[in-house]
Amino acid sequence: MGVGENGDVAVEMERERFEELVGEALDEVPEELLALMSNVVILVEDDPPPGEDLLGLYEGHALTDRGWDYAGVLPDRILIYRNPILRICDTEDDVVEEVAVTVVHEIAHHFGIDDERLHDLGWG
Repeated sequence: MGVGENGDVAVEMERERFEELVGEALDEVPEELLALMSNVVILVEDDPPPGEDLLGLYEGHALTDRGWDYAGVLPDRILIYRNPILRICDTEDDVVEEVAVTVVHEIAHHFGIDDERLHDLGWG
């Protein structure tokens, strides 16, 4: 894996371009699946919380955990972390693939699919 000129990331990419890739990854998710997503927002952050080694994070109440009393809550959040993804990728094509995998992974958590099941399905 190469290291970029700034010594931090292997692939240099502006935040705007990275956000476009996240949008393109969402475009690849079947419409039927996106239509089932409820009260969730997808955001790009530069880095995860200090001490965390994450590419993405789902925060909220999975659809499978929502009951009759689920109401009046802030939207769930899917966070995609730009710098960690750029650090593990060698090319822009690698970034495109990793963003797509990370987006699908976090959307799966919204639907109540845990890391173990994602791994069994080849997404972990």
